[in-house]
Amino acid sequence: MTRRFVLAVVVLGVGLGIVLALRSGAVIDIPLMQRQVSPGALSSAHASMDRNCAACHTPLRSADATRCVACHANNTSLLQRQPTAFHATIGTCSPCHSEHRGPTVRPVAMDHTGLASAGLDVARGNIDNASNRRLLEWLRAHESLGDVTHPKLTAAETVLNCATCHSTKDRHQKRFGDDCAVCHATASWAIPEFVHPSPRSTDCVQCHQAPPSHYMEHFKMVSQAVARAPDANAEQCFKCHQTTAWNDIKGVGWYKHH
Repeated sequence: MTRRFVLAVVVLGVGLGIVLALRSGAVIDIPLMQRQVSPGALSSAHASMDRNCAACHTPLRSADATRCVACHANNTSLLQRQPTAFHATIGTCSPCHSEHRGPTVRPVAMDHTGLASAGLDVARGNIDNASNRRLLEWLRAHESLGDVTHPKLTAAETVLNCATCHSTKDRHQKRFGDDCAVCHATASWAIPEFVHPSPRSTDCVQCHQAPPSHYMEHFKMVSQAVARAPDANAEQCFKCHQTTAWNDIKGVGWYKHH
C-alpha cells in the first residue's frame, strides 16, 4: 500500500466529514482539518504557514511552483549568486525542495537528476582540445562507468552544464575547459583514479597556473628569495614547489606566504 494511496484515502475521508458537517450545520475548523491530512511538520523556514496549506498547495495536489515563486521571486541574493542564478529559469521546485520533514530539516535536497527533470537543460561545455588530450585519454582508459564522452554522468545528467553552477569554484582556472564531468562525478568531486605525476616532473604548467603575485615584483623580491631560486620563472613551479603541497618549498619546508 503506497503512501499516495493512504493519503488519498485520508483526504477522501476528511472530505466526506466536511460534507456531512456542512449538512448538519456544524462549524468547521478548516486549519484543523488541514493538519489532520498533513504528512508531517514543516521546516522552521516555513513554520509560519503551518495552518495555511493553501499558501503552497492547490486542492488535492502537491505544492504549486507558482506559489513558491510568489514568495521567493524577489530573493535577489539567490538570483545574483552564480551557483544559484539558475533558479530564475527553473520550471519546478519539488525535485530539490521537499517539505514536511520536521522543523530541524532544511527543505533542500539538491539532486542533479532532479535539476535535469526540472528543466535546467543547457548546452554542454567543451574540454576536448589539444592541450588536454593526454589527460582525456588517460581518464577514459581508467574509467569503466558510463559513456566514453562523459563517463561519470548518468544519462539523465548529461543535459547539464557543470559550469552553469560551478565555474566560480573552478580551481583549474578554465585550463581544462568547462566540461567538469569528464573528470568529476556529481556525487563527489574526488577522483580516486588520479595519481599525481612524479615529483621529478617538470610539466607542472600543464595543469597548474601560477597566482597573479608570481607575475609581479613580489615574485622577485620575496618568492625567489625565500626559495633561493633566483633564476626561476613563474612557469617553472618545480624549481621551488613540491608535490606534497604547494606550501612545501624545496630546502625550506612549510612556508606560510600570507
